[in-house]
Amino acid sequence: MEGWRISHLNERKKERTIYVDADACPVKDEILSVASQFQVPVTFIASYEHFQTKRSPLEDWRFVDTHKEAADLVIANSAAAHDIVVTQDIGLASLLLPRQVIVLSERGRMYTNETIDFDLERRHVSSKQRRKGVYGKGPKKLLEEDKKRFMAQLQKILSNHEGFLN
Repeated sequence: MEGWRISHLNERKKERTIYVDADACPVKDEILSVASQFQVPVTFIASYEHFQTKRSPLEDWRFVDTHKEAADLVIANSAAAHDIVVTQDIGLASLLLPRQVIVLSERGRMYTNETIDFDLERRHVSSKQRRKGVYGKGPKKLLEEDKKRFMAQLQKILSNHEGFLN
């Protein structure tokens, strides 16, 4: 009987939130700048070692222990469909994409269902190489043009959500 279904009675409309894997995120200011244009709340998840105070009414900070996966677990348990997560963690991205969470790197690259398998394979191969003692140069330094590309991508995502762009 349909009358017995009460699961959605307690559901409330959740506004879109930007979650940030904040420990090593170099684009925090850029996120706040774009979020303020659209009045979208931002939740930074960081370890206690990276304690910061609020700089904007839109931002919220949640601090977790220093375990390397603690922030990822909070984000994975908090983000819902159509939220935005900013992270460079491919594993976290792979958990979020099936739940219709929009995942963006700090360089403005969107992780997608079409590309995540390749990203995971590339991460796996790199990990095998490191275990053999073969180390690459690491990621390139984040440039100003990377930050601009990130901001443009985040603006595009939020604009599309608000109906400003096609």
